[in-house]
Amino acid sequence: MPTIFITGASSGLGKATAKLFAERGWHVIATMRRPERETELAQLPGVSLLPLDVTDSAQIDATVQQAIALHTIDVVFNNAGYGLIGALESLSDEQITHLLNTNLLGVIRVTKAFLPHLREKRSGRIISTTSIGGLIAFPLYSIYHAAKWAVEGWSESMSFELAHHNIGIKTVSPGGIATDFTGRSLQVAEHPAYADLLQKLLASQGSEQQAHFSSPEAIAEVVYEAATDQKDQLRYQAGADAVAIYARRLAAGPEAFRQGVATQFA
Repeated sequence: MPTIFITGASSGLGKATAKLFAERGWHVIATMRRPERETELAQLPGVSLLPLDVTDSAQIDATVQQAIALHTIDVVFNNAGYGLIGALESLSDEQITHLLNTNLLGVIRVTKAFLPHLREKRSGRIISTTSIGGLIAFPLYSIYHAAKWAVEGWSESMSFELAHHNIGIKTVSPGGIATDFTGRSLQVAEHPAYADLLQKLLASQGSEQQAHFSSPEAIAEVVYEAATDQKDQLRYQAGADAVAIYARRLAAGPEAFRQGVATQFA
């Protein structure tokens, strides 16, 4: 029975993925900052809960060793992360550092902690949730984009070195997900010099647009595909909106697409 290790499994995509893999007969090691608060996953057969704050290097090492002691790990799903909107001038150094520690360095550190285990058994897959925001850019998401584009580039580079040990690496890039991402998992910083731009951005992501978002269960199916197919494929766009907007970027070319975004928010 294969095993998946999931970060950020307390809600949204992480929780939906844990439930899907458990339903399909996998061992699931679901991690979160406060596993003692999780009741639903704790009741599912084959699911183990472990504590993990991906900004805590010492806890990463300890939790990875606990996970390996429970089961041989086949898939590592780096999913923990959150969003941040705001002009660079509006963001504190603490906000910038915390997002990069979570969305970028957490991914790198968790992956690195598992590599000796995966390399020894010469198999396994690393899957990371990026975002369509790791492939395109919008105003006021600069630090979020910095992290997500970095994970995309890091993953592509890692694919070459991991191939030498028969380890795969993949990214799943969702568009909008109908979860609490725009509430609990999204921080907004304001600055008067960018107030009009912020209002335009928030209006463009309002309830009418959110009605077309994918369910976390639908995105979890893409994670399952990435974990189980035999394709040498790095990137998986997830959700109809993500597939469509990335296709538009490829068709238009990066400069024309960027100019189109600029016009939208002019």
